[in-house]
Amino acid sequence: MSHISANDLKTKGVAAIEAALSQAPEAIVSVRGKDRFVVMDLAHYQYLRECELDAALAETRADLAAGRFVEESAAEHLARLDKLA
Repeated sequence: MSHISANDLKTKGVAAIEAALSQAPEAIVSVRGKDRFVVMDLAHYQYLRECELDAALAETRADLAAGRFVEESAAEHLARLDKLA
């Protein structure tokens, strides 16, 4: 993974991001020597979001197949949530 310092980002702007992303799909931005942010191309971000949604769907399907769900009305659901609080 590439690294960009906050100072490079301040002085070089988007060019610093483009240079870092030409070497890796993600780049870490460090502020005062500490890693603080990650930047990436929008297409890569959208791909990661799609992977995250696919994983959530797979988890939901597994829960349904294993019977880990509750069937209830909206009112019953709200009452159950109130008991948990």
